[in-house]
Amino acid sequence: MAKSNSKCSFLFLALLLLICCSVLQSVWSHEDEHPLSKVAVHKATLSLLELAHIKASPSLLGLQGQTAEWVTVEYSSPIPSTDDWIGVFSPANFSDSTCQSENPRVFPPLLCSAPIKFQYASYSNPHYKETGKGVLKFQLINQRSDFSFALFSGGLSNPKVVAVSNTISFANPNAPVYPRLALGKLWNEMTVTWTSGYGIDEAEPLVQWGLKGGDHILSPAGTLTFTRNSMCGAPARTVGWRDPGYIHTSFLKELWPNRVYEYKIGHKLNNGTYIWGPKYQFRAAPFPGQKSLQRVAIFGDMGKDEVDGSNEYNNFQRGSINTTNQLIKDLENFDLVFHIGDICYANGYISQWDQFTAQVEPIASTVPYMIASGNHERDWPGTGSFYGNMDSGGECGVLAQTMFYVPASNRAKFWYSIDYGMFRFCIADTEHDWREGTEQYKFIEHCLASVDRQKQPWLIFLAHRVLGYSSCISYAEEGSFAEPLGRESLQKLWQRHKVDIAIYGHVHNYERTCPIYQNICTNEEKHHYKGTLNGTIHIVAGGAGASLSTFTYLKTQWSIFKDYDYGFVKLTAFDHSNLLFEYKKSRDGKVYDSFEISRDYRDILACTIDSCPSLTMAS
Repeated sequence: MAKSNSKCSFLFLALLLLICCSVLQSVWSHEDEHPLSKVAVHKATLSLLELAHIKASPSLLGLQGQTAEWVTVEYSSPIPSTDDWIGVFSPANFSDSTCQSENPRVFPPLLCSAPIKFQYASYSNPHYKETGKGVLKFQLINQRSDFSFALFSGGLSNPKVVAVSNTISFANPNAPVYPRLALGKLWNEMTVTWTSGYGIDEAEPLVQWGLKGGDHILSPAGTLTFTRNSMCGAPARTVGWRDPGYIHTSFLKELWPNRVYEYKIGHKLNNGTYIWGPKYQFRAAPFPGQKSLQRVAIFGDMGKDEVDGSNEYNNFQRGSINTTNQLIKDLENFDLVFHIGDICYANGYISQWDQFTAQVEPIASTVPYMIASGNHERDWPGTGSFYGNMDSGGECGVLAQTMFYVPASNRAKFWYSIDYGMFRFCIADTEHDWREGTEQYKFIEHCLASVDRQKQPWLIFLAHRVLGYSSCISYAEEGSFAEPLGRESLQKLWQRHKVDIAIYGHVHNYERTCPIYQNICTNEEKHHYKGTLNGTIHIVAGGAGASLSTFTYLKTQWSIFKDYDYGFVKLTAFDHSNLLFEYKKSRDGKVYDSFEISRDYRDILACTIDSCPSLTMAS
């Protein structure tokens, strides 16, 4: 009987271990495989069928200056199969004749690059296998080159080109597109970054801007780009490579606080004519310490999705689209956005950065869109990242550093600070070493220590990986409940300088802790904090879009609220004494968790454990 019980116990433990491994795999599996990586480009062959065809219409897009349009694709095959699929390629000529000498293909070298997106032929065409006919609608964005569609058989793992469509193009593929605002290094400076197909030998990039209703001036822009050789590995350097065009940044200086400005991006061609984008507007930042209503959205790991359902992103649920749409819907109630790492999960498929900047354009063109570096932007072995994994797909930070502006002293080291009205934000780069004695540690210490809390009482720490507390099952299995060495290195800084809130991404869910120091809750209140917190509230806000992360079954005493769903957080500073924190779900924009902090300046001055030197009785 004892032997039987022992055997049952062993089987139970084995089953439990298998379940845990399965859960862990589901938590992180999306990070291992980009949908485009499923396309076996190197195995592609040419198998054109006489009776197969594929046609796309309209053939010319953007006649009214549109940067995104829908295209109807009609196709047929004499031998249809459930694994037939449609690939979207750009440039339109995707044959082996475009292969770089440094990018040789094993026989047969038909394709040199992955498609921008793909969809199965039977998607929205349930009778395709019987009829061999189907219709799909794709949304194309202006990406500086023409497009073509190809009908494939053989599935994604053994692709055979059955038919190739006509060419689709935008009226002006070089047009300036997808402006991204960001705060500059000075409080009264706004930067505008955009993408175009115009090099500096073809046209001068510039911004026309001024106070709303007032006179406008022209400001020049700088131009950056990068080459395949700038990438650190595959697929960014091989099948994921696509010419990024040119990225321009202009600095709009000496802005009046809280005033509304108008602007439009453009280029002066060599023949003297101008190409302009649409007109946008933004509100300048408040003066540091200024009392006004200040509202900030913060989230991580949003990624991108395709509104036409392609690339199988819908398998991860559409948290990304829902989050984007909720922010757009409520944009008049936000002044600033922080996307704290894992920006678009391009993972080396460079075309996806265009797709992402197009997706967030309504947000980023209107309010400053500040980013932090995540593992999917930076990490690559042998490139100086703190982690030796391959999560960036060979991008090694180049795309994030170039496509978006951040006011860092060195953009290869993605840490920086932001003074916004009554807020001081200290943004860390978890993909570089943060431990005591490092360059980044010294930056964090200075950022926290140098703020004048009478003027900027709300001190917020932001980072991608969880350096504080998380009940994610993977961290629980490690026994650390956070990134190993994170708290050990930084919690004394948070405590000494009385950081109010620390917010992280990386873990794809929502969680809020009590005010905490050294694993102990320092305040029993849950929703309305008055006076000094005596510790820092830690928030995980990584559920903006990517597939969700599972919580541990273990009870973590410091965890006040958990939510296995998509969402983002919002900070609202009403004045120097009152701050509101809200967690909103992406699906409906409603508040599901919140708390308030109410205090006076003397409460910040008050000593707590490890925050002040010992008192002396000397007189």
